[in-house]
Amino acid sequence: MIILICGKICSGKTWYTNQLLKTHRAICLSCDELMLTLNSSGLFGDKHDEIASRVQQYLLKKAEELTALDVDVILEWGFWTREGRKQMREYFQEKGIPCQWHYLDISEEDWMANIEQRNEEILAGRTDAYFMDEGLMEKLKRLFEEPDRDEMDVWYPVRREKIK
Repeated sequence: MIILICGKICSGKTWYTNQLLKTHRAICLSCDELMLTLNSSGLFGDKHDEIASRVQQYLLKKAEELTALDVDVILEWGFWTREGRKQMREYFQEKGIPCQWHYLDISEEDWMANIEQRNEEILAGRTDAYFMDEGLMEKLKRLFEEPDRDEMDVWYPVRREKIK
């Protein structure tokens, strides 16, 4: 089975994935993890979208290989757009691979607190992640399309005190 984690940047997807990994025999395939391994800022300038797309294609191939070996896969990619979620759903249906969608629903207040905390961790050199300045945050707010309830199998309300 494929478990697809949908949520905004800095909404707690990695924390949630780690909780799932405690109870599922699964492997996580994270675009961010691979992108940050290739470049510690995770940013590739005008090539970012092209490289991110290639990383996703590579990880999809690996997800197929792992499910063929009867290993569950967690895709912690965010899945920000309705169209992207629809394409991913159709992709796995065509391959005959069952999938389950999980959405992390976080309040604006908790989301902003997570961003602030993560930016502090980055500046202190304690983590590699995308630094969220105001420009990037505004861009990402415009790009994210909250799913409808019927798109998701699990609707998880994130509370900041859970993920600290």
